[in-house]
Amino acid sequence: MPYKEKKVEKLYYSIGEVAKMFNVNTSLIRFWEKEFDIIKPKKNKKGNRFFTIQDIENIKVIFHLVKERGMTLNGAKKKLKENKDDTYHNYEVIHSLTEIKKMLLELKESM
Repeated sequence: MPYKEKKVEKLYYSIGEVAKMFNVNTSLIRFWEKEFDIIKPKKNKKGNRFFTIQDIENIKVIFHLVKERGMTLNGAKKKLKENKDDTYHNYEVIHSLTEIKKMLLELKESM
């Protein structure tokens, strides 16, 4: 049986890596960390932040609510507090549909 290399996924990401994922400044990530209690990065003795996959998923939802849907910070906090599960589910559905739309547009352009 041939050897199959497993995809290695990092456990922790630096604040710079996270900021790059969302094309935002690190200061915005630090600000959201203070504003939203669902973002809880680990910190070392020097105070460097290390974000888990769960932190990044939470940032994705916050980014969607604030940057893509144009909600205020208070509105996003309220939405997350009132129905967190629905908010995450809706984000996943919208994200999936957006990816499908991109793929269909690429197929259309290549024809």
